[in-house]
Amino acid sequence: MRLINLVPSRPLALFLVLLPFIAVIIAYAIGSDIRLTANPQDKLLPAPSTIGETMVKLTTEGDRRTGDILFWQDTWASLQRLALGIGISGSLGLLFGLVIGLLPMARSLLAQFVAVLSMIPPLALLPILFIVFGLGELSKVVLIVIGTLPFIIRDMSQRTLEIPDELLVKAQTLGASSWVIALRVALPQVMPRLIQAVRLSLGPAWLFLIAAEAIASDSGLGYRIFLVRRYLAMDVILTYVIWITILAFIMDWLLRRASKRLFPWAEGGL
Repeated sequence: MRLINLVPSRPLALFLVLLPFIAVIIAYAIGSDIRLTANPQDKLLPAPSTIGETMVKLTTEGDRRTGDILFWQDTWASLQRLALGIGISGSLGLLFGLVIGLLPMARSLLAQFVAVLSMIPPLALLPILFIVFGLGELSKVVLIVIGTLPFIIRDMSQRTLEIPDELLVKAQTLGASSWVIALRVALPQVMPRLIQAVRLSLGPAWLFLIAAEAIASDSGLGYRIFLVRRYLAMDVILTYVIWITILAFIMDWLLRRASKRLFPWAEGGL
């Protein structure tokens, strides 16, 4: 039997899913044990048990000065910024994507402009954003928008262009206006792709968020990571990195479930 035709059973598929994670954990544990055996004071690779203890401490113990649990405050601050930035990018990306994809005049006007914008490294604009918008929340949200919006627009406009011409011709034959075509024909076609585009944008969005929080912020997951790096507190850093990974996975899972529930007919190739 050819490899291309081998389909794992459900238990085997679950094992294969877990195998890379188990391998990474084992490799880390071995590396940590080797370094700590050579130098018990080594901070680069803390033992897994140390990371676990740190995680419990960070999530349950309050700050000595304020009594607040900073871990959850940082999480809430970062999630607010991320949700606002991705929400704005998704909404504007859908709007401009439909306009560019449906209207030839708008396509001629904006398509190349958006393509050029997508090539600008967003992190290179960070100092400009801090100068223009200040060091507050706005500059961080704007960075996420600038970093993700052009790609969502291009994705949405391309998906709109892929709508079969027959659907558009039939709608016009039945007397539908451009507005009705956009709402009743194009929008249902591109909504599943919007969810996928947002899923793909989550990784860059987290990158821009962490970078902005690290440079100018007094709260947030990125702020805390760069704050403790000067003390080489790798157990704290790794705890935050693991937590960010878990949050990103949960967001991706929720979006995937929403897509399957709302648009089951579009899940074949996604």
